[in-house]
Amino acid sequence: MDFLQPTSWADALAVRAERLDAVPIAGGTDVMVDVNFDRSRPGALLDLGRVPELREWTPEDGWIRLGAGVPYSRIIDDLRAQLPGLAMASRTVGSPQIRIRGTVGGNLGSASPAGDAHPPLLAAGAVVEVASAARGARRIPAADFYLGVKRNALEPDELISAVLVPPAAGPQQFCKVGTRNAMVIAVSAFACALHPDRKGVGTGIGSAAPTPRRAVDAEIFLAGELEDAGLWESRGQLPEALARAFGERVAEAASPIDDVRGSAAYRRHSLSVMARRAATWAWAEYQRDLRKAA
Repeated sequence: MDFLQPTSWADALAVRAERLDAVPIAGGTDVMVDVNFDRSRPGALLDLGRVPELREWTPEDGWIRLGAGVPYSRIIDDLRAQLPGLAMASRTVGSPQIRIRGTVGGNLGSASPAGDAHPPLLAAGAVVEVASAARGARRIPAADFYLGVKRNALEPDELISAVLVPPAAGPQQFCKVGTRNAMVIAVSAFACALHPDRKGVGTGIGSAAPTPRRAVDAEIFLAGELEDAGLWESRGQLPEALARAFGERVAEAASPIDDVRGSAAYRRHSLSVMARRAATWAWAEYQRDLRKAA
């Protein structure tokens, strides 16, 4: 097995074009597990850890441009105010050592339905930037990036360069259920984002369908009910029945399976509970923001 280590983005794309059999790695926290257990034996590993362009984040035209190689630990330290949902999810990823190595770009590349970064990216309305040496860069909405279990929308000669995430315009929440409190793959996960600037709601479901997905009907339902009741402006109390109905619609959007980590029925139930709680917590924060401003 060849080990390829480009030191610039241009070189990385050139190597990718020449070696379509190479598997890209960022932190290696997923890929190397498969290699070590002999579940994968690629012709080459394309190590992107030495490409400096991938390890930076910058504000860009109203987005946060998050390089594909930025580790979870930096998201937690640097971006918890701008990207609170993603920072919450980052804190649940593995151990401190994994958070120092693991990256959102790697999570996207693996495209596991249980990836912790996916739900908050979907809820925020993120866009994935990819590139090839031959065709240049293109952008793919996160909702269109996941094609199946561990399958994504990358062409064979493309690499992920960055994720563009809108800075939070309102409160965000992330919830995860696992068999223990830490270092665990999610049985189910859910992210919620309030977008008061456009009176919208964002959602992301993880580990409860073949791909990470939004609960679009639930988003439209909750945003519409908040608008009809004048709650976006008044920031009055969120009715418990409304939060519960939102949770039920989120659960309906899932298509889980039974596996060793949990049953389909449990996944649906946990999503309903997490969505209800996440909406309630996010709305309480939205109310607190008004009181702070007053």
